[in-house]
Amino acid sequence: MRVMSPAVNAPSGDAPPGAALAGDARSRLLAAAVEAFAAKGFHGTTTRDIAAAAGMSPAALYVHHRSKEELLHAISSEGHRRTLALCEEAVRSEGSHAARLDRLVAAFARHHAVNHTSARVVNYELAALSEAHRAEIEEQRRRIEHVVRDLLVAGVEAGEFQTPDPVMTAAALLSLGVDVARWYRTGAGWTPEQLAEHYVVLARRMAGVVDDRPA
Repeated sequence: MRVMSPAVNAPSGDAPPGAALAGDARSRLLAAAVEAFAAKGFHGTTTRDIAAAAGMSPAALYVHHRSKEELLHAISSEGHRRTLALCEEAVRSEGSHAARLDRLVAAFARHHAVNHTSARVVNYELAALSEAHRAEIEEQRRRIEHVVRDLLVAGVEAGEFQTPDPVMTAAALLSLGVDVARWYRTGAGWTPEQLAEHYVVLARRMAGVVDDRPA
């Protein structure tokens, strides 16, 4: 089955999610922070590491960000915003619930493959955020969960899906997609498109798709 790319496809390359937030200096800092956090972890990275990778002095970093944690928050917030947007775009599209599930799962898996470096930081460094920032990100994550859960529940109610627990199935699908960022590496086997297509097959089986009307 060929899955068409959605309108909100991830950009080519692993650009940091904060790259579009501001000017060149801030973008360089965010890109450097993504690479450093992914390689060394948040606690293993110093502000000096980030500034040096961005070609700036440590003092220059504080012109744009008050702390290393603020950098992580900017990366996490924008990364989750983009993920929520692509999920919402998929479920707003036309067609059956099954067709919407196809688009959502394909977009979600592809996004985490194409942007695997930044996605690892976004999803696996949450504990390093401040309490207030973590609460903000958790709210974004809940909104993403609700989009997927509501689609599964609606599909069951419409008779298109046969899963005994659509809420648990939604959680499993999200976990499967997020984990792509943990192990995926560019050029090391499957392309993001191949991965997206296979994940659609898995998602259909997990959801128990019984109504395969064309979109």
